[in-house]
Amino acid sequence: MSELLDPTNDYVFKRLFAEAPDLLVDLINDLRPDLPDIASVEILNPNIEATELTGKYIILDVLARDGDGHCYNVEVQVRRYGAWHKRGLFYLARTLGSQLSAGEDYQELRATVGLHLLDFDLFMATDAERGQAVWRFEMRDERQPDVSLGNILQMNLIELNKADRLGLPEGPLRAWIIFFKHWQEELTMATVAHEPVKKAMSRIRELSADEETRRLAFVRERALRDEVSLLNDAKREGREEVARNLIKMKVLNDAQIAEASGLGEAEVKALRSELEH
Repeated sequence: MSELLDPTNDYVFKRLFAEAPDLLVDLINDLRPDLPDIASVEILNPNIEATELTGKYIILDVLARDGDGHCYNVEVQVRRYGAWHKRGLFYLARTLGSQLSAGEDYQELRATVGLHLLDFDLFMATDAERGQAVWRFEMRDERQPDVSLGNILQMNLIELNKADRLGLPEGPLRAWIIFFKHWQEELTMATVAHEPVKKAMSRIRELSADEETRRLAFVRERALRDEVSLLNDAKREGREEVARNLIKMKVLNDAQIAEASGLGEAEVKALRSELEH
């Protein structure tokens, strides 16, 4: 059989859950086990446009609404970029604001929930941050966090790599972490008894067996790689420009310029030679 597609590829992720609303219901319930379960969802953005597969800075998400009118933005992110959280908050706020038409009662507003699976480490500044992988952000008072404005606007983050390293307690959430990090490991996946994850594995096998799906997943993966390369090139150009300016000032030596610019000392020497000739 062909190698299994990666469920953290956002094209594969969207196909996996947008085409199986019952599986999305299971995922939402399992990622928020302390909140009331939802029974069903309507997928609000089921289609994937061709331009989305190759577009820059696009994340393919799943937008759904449950039977009570609450909205869910569910997505996986493999790229860490500076304004990702602002994008997520903007999207949530816009989705919340779009619920009401002119003249409608604010009492009709339903919750807007973001569920973000992050395939990178995010909060690492302290021991406490490094020891936590599951986060929920709501509108709460700074000094008295028990006092809140409700969970009508809520962002849930799960750091997949960190959760895998820390080893969460046995249960549905841990089963999903194993799925997203170890889907290719047959022996590991055989130990997972959670039925929704078993169903997700079955769907991954089905998607992986379809040649057109594999082709489009590769198109998406290539576009993401190209985007990362462009960002890295831009960063490198910025570092080289800093180094050139410092060399021209004739104040710092190569080691100091390397430290200030983020380039290697050999790279600084090469730039100095280029400028002197």
